[in-house]
Parts: sequence; structure tokens; C-alpha cells
Amino acid sequence: MARKRRDEQPKSANPSNAYIEGAGLMVEERITDTLRKNFMPYAMSAIVSRALPEIDGFKPSHRKLLYTMYKMGLLTGARTKSANVVGQTMRLNPHGDAAIYETMVRLARGNESLLHPYVDSKGNFGKVYSRDMAYAAPRYTEVRLEPIAGELFADIDKETVDFVPNYDNTTQEPTLLPATFPSVLVNANVGIAVSMASNVCPFNLAEVCETTIALIKNPEHDLLSTLKGPDFPTGAFMLYDEEELRKVYDTGRGSIRLRSKWNYDKSANCIEITQIPYSTTVEAIMEKIVELVKAGKIREISYLRDETDINGLKLTLDLKRGTDPDKLMQKLYRMTPLQDTVSCNFNILIAGMPKVMGVREILEEWIAFRTECIRRRVFFDLHKKMDKLHLLEGLEKILLDIDKAIKIVRETEEESEVVSNLMIGFGIDNIQAEYVAEIKLRHLNREYILKRTEEIEQLRRDIAEMEDILKDVKKIRRIMTEELKKVAQKYGQPRRTLFYDLTDEPESTAEDDTPDYPVHLFLSAEGYFKKITPQSLRMSSEQKLKEGDTVMQQKNASNRTELLFFTDQAQVYKTRASAFDDTKASVLGDFVPVKLGFDDGERVRYMAVTDDYSGYLLFCFSNGKIAKVPLSAYATKTNRKKLANAYSAKDPLVQILFITEDCDVLLRSTNNRAIVFNTAMLLPKTTRDSIGVQVMTLKARGAKIEEASILTAEQYESMQKYVVKNIPAAGGMAKDLEIAGQMTL
Repeated sequence: MARKRRDEQPKSANPSNAYIEGAGLMVEERITDTLRKNFMPYAMSAIVSRALPEIDGFKPSHRKLLYTMYKMGLLTGARTKSANVVGQTMRLNPHGDAAIYETMVRLARGNESLLHPYVDSKGNFGKVYSRDMAYAAPRYTEVRLEPIAGELFADIDKETVDFVPNYDNTTQEPTLLPATFPSVLVNANVGIAVSMASNVCPFNLAEVCETTIALIKNPEHDLLSTLKGPDFPTGAFMLYDEEELRKVYDTGRGSIRLRSKWNYDKSANCIEITQIPYSTTVEAIMEKIVELVKAGKIREISYLRDETDINGLKLTLDLKRGTDPDKLMQKLYRMTPLQDTVSCNFNILIAGMPKVMGVREILEEWIAFRTECIRRRVFFDLHKKMDKLHLLEGLEKILLDIDKAIKIVRETEEESEVVSNLMIGFGIDNIQAEYVAEIKLRHLNREYILKRTEEIEQLRRDIAEMEDILKDVKKIRRIMTEELKKVAQKYGQPRRTLFYDLTDEPESTAEDDTPDYPVHLFLSAEGYFKKITPQSLRMSSEQKLKEGDTVMQQKNASNRTELLFFTDQAQVYKTRASAFDDTKASVLGDFVPVKLGFDDGERVRYMAVTDDYSGYLLFCFSNGKIAKVPLSAYATKTNRKKLANAYSAKDPLVQILFITEDCDVLLRSTNNRAIVFNTAMLLPKTTRDSIGVQVMTLKARGAKIEEASILTAEQYESMQKYVVKNIPAAGGMAKDLEIAGQMTL
């Protein structure tokens, strides 16, 4: 419930002070009723009267501005200060001069927002591809209408569209503009209303006219055969996707991918970007590239500068020696707005109702709208000609006896009776008699009257033709077709956005953009991980550890190295060295269970380091069994971060060893027996959680494997008496291996 308080007004003895009954009382009202009375009218006003374009291709703010300029005579006259136009437009659009001028800026040629600008501008109007290039104040710039704007107002004075009073009822304004071409598709239009939005991308004028003509002749026409795709003012390349285009044409929703146009200057070793996607700006691109360079993800660019000038957009990237420009641009396309997506949402007002339509339905609606405009124009001209014919038919009767007409006028005593006497004398009606009575004396001669009455036959033929047009919609469509052909011929221009077919590119996997440099990896027994660069390690090599903690593993690797952390719960967590920040020896490092999101109580047992998943892992269990599992068994096509059943959980795990090729391994049990065997005796297991094969026979009750280690060539020579030729084997007594065992660890 909402409480609504009325303003209090005290009673006054003065009758001029109105007293509101019930003022100051708190009235309970349902919140839904409050929304219905207050929010819904606002929402509908934003949708219907502000944010969404109509079938003529304009929002109300655009239409009011252009109509004001048309009435100011700026279609044929000289330019005038923008401030003059803004002030005049406020008679129709009372939303403030700033909003009106911003509308004008977007319609101006200087801003380059539209394929076919409607405002011929002089001065600084900013650029659509620049976020920071501000337009000049309206007192400095000058404007007039472009010639193509004449197509928007063709026959507007012949009642082709409805007119309504302006906001203060002092003048009239059109509800739509009778455009002779589908301007709704020719120029881009973006609007955000309440709970809905609109984003209509632009198409090439000549292609739109050709498609409309084809659709008039054949309603089943394949649009894609003539309307190749959107055409953006900023040019660039469109990644051609026929399936997505047909989706946009059919439903009015979809996305268009645009890619910047560039060239390579070999002499200067730089890339020059000259066209960018319509949906981004130069500043956004530069900021993203700088961010990537600072993060070390792009190392091929030495300098970046904006060289945009009076000749147009130009963004220059200076390259480091040896850089492949094609590979760099592919990387930039993936990582920056140099390749961007334009979303399509063809939401247009039709008879005051918002409707999302495909291109075919929009053109059908426009054809219906334009048909009505032509019909109203023909009807207007028909009545004008009929009125003129009516007057000339009265004049023709006077031709029979001019002297009689003069005599009637001369002998009529009162002026007010001249018309009635002419009506009686020649058998004409009041309108004809008024026309005859107003003829100048110098025109009352046979030559003048004959010339005027010669028009009668032509008028009758024209009237008959117009009546036929009104009866036959095919003739109206024929007129529309001729108008479209003239517009296409007069204002058509080559496409700015060209097509790029991805099927022409060789298939290639995405290049790894992770910076690659040498690092030292450290893992402690408690699960703390450090990634230290060689430079940092040279400055300080003393490792900081928690009390009682020790370094369990140390590896030399690179920043792109794959890391596999095996846990005490038979799981493995996969990541990359690049996922950890570079650190120093003087810090504890990252706690792996927290960093990788281990399960509760889970601890690290081993860290495997690899670049290509070659080699094998030896899982040594306390029961004397060993599983030899290829490291490739942990490689996955998808980017999985966690693998269950990484090894067998049927018996306690003693040690994990990584080998690149077969080597000699020492096993020692709790009852002081040891064997040395070659891993070539073990066959690789295809399943990760295999328990393996028996390698050492444990005869003593309660005996278990307590140590497993890889032997060097020197250690192998000193332990010949423990070498076995076959497995499983019981091994020999190993009391004399206390020191050797510690060395192997």
C-alpha cells in the first residue's frame, strides 16, 4: 500500500484563495494503482512519443527538427547558424536546446553517423567513431538540408500525411514524413524506451530500393539476392554469415560481426587502421590495446598513436622487429574491439504500437504506407484539377457571348447582384460566376479565353487517368517503382562495408596469447606454491616458509607450463603457471587448496609439470604395486579444471614419480628390504585409477612400501645387488641403504 499526502492549505477568508476540500489528509492507495496512474503513462510516452522510430524512419525529435528546417526554407536556401534552427525547433520540441542540437549533430554530414546525412553541415560536428572529439557549440556551426531531404518532404503539402497541433496549439506538424524511399532501413536508428529498445542497422540505399521494387513485383522475392547485407557509415568488413543474415531478415533480431580495415606499411614497419566497426570508437580500441600491452599479453607493439585528421580516421601501430602483422591482427581481432558485434533489434512503431519485424515485414509495411501517401496525393491533385475544370467550364460558356457578359456587369446596378445575374444569364453556378466576375477587364478578350479553355480537354484526360489510378493499386505501385528507381539513380552510392568470408581462411587454432618466459616453481609440503622469475631468484634465493614446512618440489619451467596438482583424495586439479602471479622468495606464496578450490580437508601430494603431456606417472602404493599411467591420460579437449579418479584409492599411495623415459627405480619396504627395477618391465595402463601390477613382494606381516625414488646412473652402479630381472621380487636386506636412501630423497 502507498500513502499519498495532499498539500495542506489553510482556510482563508479571502475568496480569491481557493480552498481544497480534504487537503492534508493521508489517503491509502494500492501501489499497483499508483503505478498504473503515474508510471504507465510515462512508459507509454517514452515508447510512443520519444524513443522508437516509426515507419518513415524517424523518431519525433528527428521529424520535428527536419520539418522546422524545411519550413525555414533551408532545402534550397543558404546555410544558417545552427542556433537559429535550434530556436525555431523549440516551437515543436520543447525539450531544450541541448537535446535538439544533439539530434542535429547526429543527422549532420560532419558527424558521419548516417549513410545518407539529411543535414549539410559546416563546422565541427564531432565524429561518430570518436568518443572524445566534442562538437562545437551551435553558435559556431552552420546548417541547411541536404538535397536527399527533399525526398522526405515530397508532396507533404498535398495532404499525403496527417498533421496535428503542436504542444501549445499554435501551429501544425506532420505525424509522419512521406519519404519516397524506405528511409527506415537506409539510416541507422537506436532508441532505448521503457522495457524495450530498438536498434535498426543501415542498409545500402540502392540495394534497398532494388529490393523494394523486387518485393512489389514478387512478394516471395529472396531478399538476400538483392539486399546483400547491412552497410555501415564507418565501412569496415562484415564477416559474412548467411544463416545469421537470414535470421535478421526473417525475425528482426540477430547480430552482425564487423572487422576493422587495415594495411601494412613495410617501409615504416607499422599497421595503419583506417576503418573500424560502427559499434566502437578509436578511444575504446586504444585503451584496450594499452591495457593488453601493460598486462604483457601483447608484446609486438612498440608504440600506438591516433593520426586521425581532416582526411579521416587513422590509427597507427608501430611494430617491433620481426613481428608478423597478419598474426598480430588476428590476435587483436580476438582481444580488442577491432572486431566487434552490432546487435539488431528492428523494433518499430506501426500505428502507434511497437513491433519487432524482419526486413521483409518492414518493407511490406513501408509499401503499404507509401501506397497510402501516393493515393492521398493523387486524390488531392484530382480535386484540384476538378475544381479548375469546373471554373474553366464556366469560362467556356462566356466564350459564346463575351458582349453579353460585359453588358450584364455594366447594367447591374448593385455590385452584390453581379454574381447572381451572371449565374442567371449563362446558367453557371456561384463558384463559376465568382471566377468570371473576378476576371480583369484586360482579359475579357477572345484570345485569353480560348487559351484558358484549351486546357479543358487535357484536364479531363488527367482527371480520368487519376480516377483510374485510385481504382487500381497496381498503377499506384507502378508510380512507387518509378520513384524508387529515380531515388536510387540520383542518390545511390557504392557499398562502404564490404564482405569477408571466414570460409576463405585456413582453419587454425586460436594462438596462445599468454606471455611466455622462464620461471622457477616451488611447492612446499604444506601446499604453498611460488612462481619466481630467474631475475627475482638471483636477487634473493632464501625461501620463506611456515614453521615446520619444507620445499617438497622445485621445477624449472615456463609461464605457459601446464600444472597438475594431485591430492590425497585421488583427484587432480589442472591449471597453468600463468594462473599464479609472479612472486618473490621472501613471501609464503599461494596456498594451492584455496587458489584452486580444493574440497574440504584435501591436501596436495604431488605437482606434475608438462608442456605437451608426454611421459609417464608412476603411482607407487604401500602394498608393493605400481601403476604406470601415461601423462596424456590427463589431457582433455575441454578446459576441465578438476578430474576425479586420478589414481587408485584402493591402497594408500606412497609416492608419485614422473618419468620421461624408462629408468631405474628403487623401492624400499618397512622391513628393510629393497629392490631396484627398470620401469620398462611395467606396461602402461590406459585407465587412470588402475591399481597397477605387483612389483615388490612383501612377505613379512605388516610390511609396506615406505620409499620410492628414481636412481641416477651413479646410484644405480652402487646398488647392483638389489637389481632384479623379473617382477614381482622380494629384494634383499637394505640396512646399508640408510644414507643412500636419504640421498635418493
